[in-house]
Amino acid sequence: MQPHPLLTEHYRSAEEKQQYLRKVFDQSAPHYEGIVRWGSFGSGEWYRRQALVRSGLRRGMRVLDVASGTGSTARAAVALLDKESDVVCLDPSSGMLREARKRLVAPCIQGGADHLPFRDATFNFLVMGYALRHVESLEGTFAEYFRVLKPGGQVLILEITKPNNRLGQSLMRFYFRDVMPWLTHRFTRSREAGQMVRYYWETIDQVVSPSLVVTALAGAGFASVGRHVIFSVFSEYRGKKP
Repeated sequence: MQPHPLLTEHYRSAEEKQQYLRKVFDQSAPHYEGIVRWGSFGSGEWYRRQALVRSGLRRGMRVLDVASGTGSTARAAVALLDKESDVVCLDPSSGMLREARKRLVAPCIQGGADHLPFRDATFNFLVMGYALRHVESLEGTFAEYFRVLKPGGQVLILEITKPNNRLGQSLMRFYFRDVMPWLTHRFTRSREAGQMVRYYWETIDQVVSPSLVVTALAGAGFASVGRHVIFSVFSEYRGKKP
């Protein structure tokens, strides 16, 4: 199952989608950290840290941050673990990894969620922050997550999902579709960064329902699967490898 239908305005196949994403994120990487910071009103790292705590991250765990971007979630994990070597960053964008290395000493490896370049049962904890919409297939990605986690290992997927009510959906649409791209272009003067933010909204708008994400996690073999929601927008999908 794809996380959303092909957005033919940007690409015509799953392969073209990954090429498009690498190009957009590579070009936008120098601006990404600032966009995330002001786009979340400065609360992003605090929220990531709290979500990791809620999901049971603790010292002594080895963590894989999939689609790590510039390392925002990885830095939140390091703050809890006090040991950068216990966190591994993975991202398909070389530009994003280059920015992450400026802010983090943790290992940074280029690769995608659908084909993780790690041995079976390597990590105690796996987290993905706001990138599930970019994978090739939910089933394939979750099977890989299950494979690289040790028995008892935990998965946490952070995502932005549309509220159930019309007012909430309208406010979200206005902010992500209209306000953020305008502000991004105004502050960065980057056409590519503005394009990335517009695409961000398109995927949020078209992504599959949360219930299908939960079902796919359970189908991959995860137990204790659930979804915790903050402010009707921030979804935390969790599961544990038996």
